[in-house]
Amino acid sequence: MASSHQASGVRPARLSAAEIAENFGDLHAPYDAHEAAVAADRCYFCYDAPCMTACPTSIDIPQFIREIQAGHADSAAKTILNQNILGGMCARVCPTETLCEEVCVREVAEGKPVEIGRLQRYATDQLMAKGVHPFTRAASTGKTVAVVGAGPAGLSAAHRLAMKGHDVVMFEARPKAGGLNEFGIAAYKSTNDFAAREVEWLMQIGGISVEYGKGFGNGLTLEGLKADYDAVFLSIGLTGVNSLRAAGEDMDGVRDAVDFIAELRQAEDLTALPVGRNVVVIGGGMTAVDAAVQSKLLGAENVTIAYRRDRGAMGASRFEQDLAASKGVKLMFNVMPKQIIGAGTAAEIELEYTEVVDGRVSGTGETVRLLADQVYKAIGQTLEDAPETVDIAGGKIKVTETGRTSVAGVWAGGDCASGGEDLTVTAVAEGRDAAEDIHASLMG
Repeated sequence: MASSHQASGVRPARLSAAEIAENFGDLHAPYDAHEAAVAADRCYFCYDAPCMTACPTSIDIPQFIREIQAGHADSAAKTILNQNILGGMCARVCPTETLCEEVCVREVAEGKPVEIGRLQRYATDQLMAKGVHPFTRAASTGKTVAVVGAGPAGLSAAHRLAMKGHDVVMFEARPKAGGLNEFGIAAYKSTNDFAAREVEWLMQIGGISVEYGKGFGNGLTLEGLKADYDAVFLSIGLTGVNSLRAAGEDMDGVRDAVDFIAELRQAEDLTALPVGRNVVVIGGGMTAVDAAVQSKLLGAENVTIAYRRDRGAMGASRFEQDLAASKGVKLMFNVMPKQIIGAGTAAEIELEYTEVVDGRVSGTGETVRLLADQVYKAIGQTLEDAPETVDIAGGKIKVTETGRTSVAGVWAGGDCASGGEDLTVTAVAEGRDAAEDIHASLMG
């Protein structure tokens, strides 16, 4: 197969603009006021609510649902945002089906939970639509804090610190704030430029400025920041991508899934994005599902997620797996990439069947080939550009429960730090908790 022939398998505008617009519409339509009232009525307002315990940010879920039920959606929004300042985005992207809704008493009893995520979106959206920012900034403390990385953890920390009266300067390597909310989440989960609008709304607290195009290895050093600021919070995310360790990985048509998702999220015109006829995504997490589903929505004919373990071990929730299947994505389990085949450009991928023995994946020697003019790597991200002076554990910055690193005056949170799951909601909680600890230590 000549490479020029193969390259033509990847092209833009596989679908019409109208089809693509429909495909990338909102995954879950927002509630109107009546629907929200009906949904809120289903809540039992449990005294020792299991949903609250399951929420990484500990939102008082029965309280905010009761406020919606009583017709006080603004108060509901404030209850949510008090614990989770990015409650609007979390309502869209949180895997609620494996967190709060999974333990809902109604889910356990009848298999149909109170739709907490959609109720949360209803409350936060209507407040933001009014342009209201429900928090006011305390009197200035004269203290300054540097936040490196303007993703969910950094934004959460910056907001809480600004609210307490500190002056915050955020440094962001990319040209826009938002981190993975802006660059790393499927477009059908965050429509109408929501991530950017949420950042703008969050900044209304005052006291936060952002400097773009700056990061470690690009104008910043930890020593410099420590000298210039009273405290430093690191929320630099995971920007490296693991390699497939398969022959042919450097061919045209093979790329990181996170780069594809970022390109898609920043595209002015989705019909201009080239997509292959046969797409294979290697991995088993949310990034793999987001890349696969969006390839399908752009018009790819055959899209396969190839994962090296069984279905139960997949990082993506069952809801996400079912979403992929419903869009026509094929899920293959117990296979790993052996080589990518083509004349300089990917044409096929050879996968080897695997078995898991004592928790370790090994090849069986049996292989299968799939046509593949695009191969996306979604096999996990790695820490890059962390300051040399901070201790690293398990590939992440080592932190205490309140986010303190091994370096005095330096905290960290979000995906770059050791701790909870790599979820937006976990990052928000870590940023908030670190900010509280920074405030306590600055005020002595």
